[in-house]
Amino acid sequence: MSKAHDFAFTRLTGENLPLAEFRGQAILVVNTASECGYTPQYEELEKLWQANRDKGLVVLGVPCNQFGGQEPGSEAEIGAFCRKNYGVTFPMTAKNDVKGKAAHPFYIWANGEAGLLGQPKWNFHKYLIGRDGSFAGWFSSAAKPTGPKIKKALEKVLG
Repeated sequence: MSKAHDFAFTRLTGENLPLAEFRGQAILVVNTASECGYTPQYEELEKLWQANRDKGLVVLGVPCNQFGGQEPGSEAEIGAFCRKNYGVTFPMTAKNDVKGKAAHPFYIWANGEAGLLGQPKWNFHKYLIGRDGSFAGWFSSAAKPTGPKIKKALEKVLG
């Protein structure tokens, strides 16, 4: 049985990003987009990261252009946009598909764990991964990163 730590992404800057690097930490994986109505969630995601990184939380942004073509930019443009407009410092991956046959292998695994209802339907869908790399839950695009649902789930996985 796979765990999240079995997968690797590529960073926005081109370097390898194995999720095993985050072993022992919880990971909130979010498919992001720069031109979406939910794009302001970047600000809350950064707040969540700053408030909980010392407790063992990693926020991981995964840019995706599959929903409404709302992430058309290059990796360099995405990184610059996130830093300039939202002060993003949490790790970000290169652009990836999160659904369908071309989905990144992590998403194929996570989508299987989440079941049909828990799969990304839009930008800013969130998957929570436990410290041991196990699937710990999902949150819809509308779920606020600093809202009660995510806060309660983080308390559970962070201890």
